[in-house]
Amino acid sequence: MFIFSPLDQFEVTNLIGINAPILGNLNLSLTNIGLYTIVILTIIIGLHYLSNNNTALIPSSYSIAFESSFASLNSMVRNQIGPNNEVYLPFIYSLFFFVLISNLVGNVPYSFAVTSSIITSLGISVVIFLGVTIIAVVKHKIRFFSFFVPQGTPLALVPLLVIIELISYFARAISLGLRLFANIAAGHTLLKILATFLFKLFNGGLIVFVVTLIPFVLFICIVGLEIAVSFIQAYVLSVLVCSYIKDAVYLH
Repeated sequence: MFIFSPLDQFEVTNLIGINAPILGNLNLSLTNIGLYTIVILTIIIGLHYLSNNNTALIPSSYSIAFESSFASLNSMVRNQIGPNNEVYLPFIYSLFFFVLISNLVGNVPYSFAVTSSIITSLGISVVIFLGVTIIAVVKHKIRFFSFFVPQGTPLALVPLLVIIELISYFARAISLGLRLFANIAAGHTLLKILATFLFKLFNGGLIVFVVTLIPFVLFICIVGLEIAVSFIQAYVLSVLVCSYIKDAVYLH
């Protein structure tokens, strides 16, 4: 069934719902976000299972790919957070692959892009913000609040800079997820508009069909660009999270 509006592809719908007359008429439902999240987790686990060499001497292509990814992410964590903070590597690794596979699955025609949902993107962003803040408070206690007063600030400017730093700090809870949502949603909206336009041109007669092959090639290039954006956004998100964790650990 065709989606006639470019924004319909981002609509959250209930697939299965159960109303239980307990605990105030408890409602249990499975939405398209939940379904695709399960699919994404299944793909991630399946790919990592395939990358298991089973003690084979010659590594498979899956094994090489995931070992290279692990090495790259480990290097990023060591460079961004510090060589003694590999404890955060499992989280960064899991976050990277969840966002990456979510973006790639969203590029499949008529699928649902989990990261194009503002609920999911902001949910990830807010949870990361809260987690980083908790790490900073637990590690530095009262010294955490010195983060909002830059060193060497004149006393007269302290109130103004504290307000600016507070706004900047709390904006992280929104900007991290909003950046991911905006890039993925904008790309999918553009692809939907172009696909609909090309579909109508291909049904406009033989001459129009032949002429439309030229913009269709450009459309394929844009699809390739969108796949590249899927990797870039996963990497950028991981780098930013590492930067936030570094600020929490070292307060700068």
